Amino acid sequence: MTWGIWGKNLNDNQMIELINSCLDNQISSFDHADIYGDYTTEAAFGTAFAKSKIERDKIQHISKCGIQLLSESRRNTVKHYEYSKDYIIKSAEQSLKNLKTDYLDLLLLHRPSPLMQADEIAEAIFQLKKEDKILDFGVSNFSTTQTDLIETKTKVNYNQIQFSVSHLEAMLDGRLDHMQINRITPMAWNPLGTLFSGDNEQSKRIKKLADSLSTKYNVTVDVLLLSWILRHPAGILPVFGTTDKNRIANLRRALDVEIELQDWFALWEESQGKNVA
Repeated sequence: MTWGIWGKNLNDNQMIELINSCLDNQISSFDHADIYGDYTTEAAFGTAFAKSKIERDKIQHISKCGIQLLSESRRNTVKHYEYSKDYIIKSAEQSLKNLKTDYLDLLLLHRPSPLMQADEIAEAIFQLKKEDKILDFGVSNFSTTQTDLIETKTKVNYNQIQFSVSHLEAMLDGRLDHMQINRITPMAWNPLGTLFSGDNEQSKRIKKLADSLSTKYNVTVDVLLLSWILRHPAGILPVFGTTDKNRIANLRRALDVEIELQDWFALWEESQGKNVA
């Protein structure tokens, strides 16, 4: 999301350099959505990737569809969600064109709609899979019951949710439990939470302890926060948005850090501002 005009607005060469830097650090999945950059970032990435000459099977393209923005490129009068069979297929096919690829490794429904029909969604996913245009399917920002609704007609393998040490809701409202029960892999957007952008009491509490623990574990605070997420048994995959190649390399260190049990709970306490019950 931050590679295009909604962020750093990287040119082709800068994108190629960043893609290669990710691959050098064994990071090969790139998280897109049709709406990023007001419907422009996928195509910008696709152009850069084509010029990079990197083999397609070296990376995984993830994309999302369903949100309809107010945009000069769309005839929308209000922001809304659309999950008709034709729209899902059309959106996925447009992402293929944008990314200059024959298939998406994973397609997600971006946000739940109160009007979505599981039958129609399943028909679209079946057709896209049958035509080898998508390899896997999931959702994003869905509740347990919304996910169950879709799963009455087609398997959901991923749910990309907001989760971090400062956004614990998915751990407390049953979503992460539900994903473990149903063998759904959670992905976490905004995995560093508000620690670097917020100045509220919660962020101050977390940062004070995180600063101390980062010294103990000999890692930066952002690495510590990622390792806190990775400690969860649901097998959460963090989706981070930095375009700093040095920071990307550093964040991989989270894979090598295992936070001790009591330190994990101490961060949870600081997030909630109260002792464990």
